[in-house]
Amino acid sequence: MTELELQHLRREKWHVDGEPVRTLEEAREFVDSVGMSLVYPTQPMPLLPTFVAAIAGSERNLPERRNSLADTRARQAEELVARMMRNKSVFETQFGNETLLLSPTVFPYYYALASDRNPRQPIRSRTQGKGSLLTEHAFRILEEQGPLRQKRLQELLGGALSETAVERALHELWAAMKITQTDRAENGDAVWDVYYRWAPREVEEGVRLSDGEALSALISKYLDGVVAATQEEIENFFSSIASKARVAEVVRALLAAREFVYTPSETRTLITVAHSSVRSDAPRAQPDRGGAPVVRRRRNG
Repeated sequence: MTELELQHLRREKWHVDGEPVRTLEEAREFVDSVGMSLVYPTQPMPLLPTFVAAIAGSERNLPERRNSLADTRARQAEELVARMMRNKSVFETQFGNETLLLSPTVFPYYYALASDRNPRQPIRSRTQGKGSLLTEHAFRILEEQGPLRQKRLQELLGGALSETAVERALHELWAAMKITQTDRAENGDAVWDVYYRWAPREVEEGVRLSDGEALSALISKYLDGVVAATQEEIENFFSSIASKARVAEVVRALLAAREFVYTPSETRTLITVAHSSVRSDAPRAQPDRGGAPVVRRRRNG
């Protein structure tokens, strides 16, 4: 595979080849196809598509979140994301300083790695550690009285609290995948709810998955979404939810099982999925009794 061929395949899959996403159905198909996508570009930018680029049909002169208010492409992207979110065609979580969109099939695997598998526990996650008393209080109020708009939650938390403090607590819980936005008004006032109530089936599936299963399926879908990537690019993307050593171990297992293959390019060695796409029976790596990853495949039905 040449670099030119790789870029062409990515541009087509990411809808930045002059064929923009316009309708709700096309937006759903895009998210399902790539599995994971940022809403806006960010710095540093991981190897990942962005939803606003798919809306624009181009990667040129894209708005970032901080300057998106006056951009018609951003408004269209936000509207489509909100509509998909309402009917659970897409799930959201925090990735660095940006929003990461997850397809319904990808969400349980990502949840299994990014959460602490205890959806009713408010203040601890693998990535965030122990939260503040404010995050615990906010979680309990949402659990008991949610879903709630942010302004109403602020009132229940106490009028003396600043909007910034409430936002910080919400985003801490969101990054730990304890809560999620379920709706957004045009003025940006979001409705928040605990994840286990809003998406009980998906959360329960994520709780049951092993780390090996989840990471194997996620890496497979990631490679399907970006077409091909180097070992370093794969490790860098997943470093926020898994150790690089663990990612490398799972990649080696899938290469050994011939689920992944090496694909030489002009200047580097790429890794691709051996099949045309990652299906619902995506291979999963599970530890055997000795701790080494073993690839197993989900059975249909």
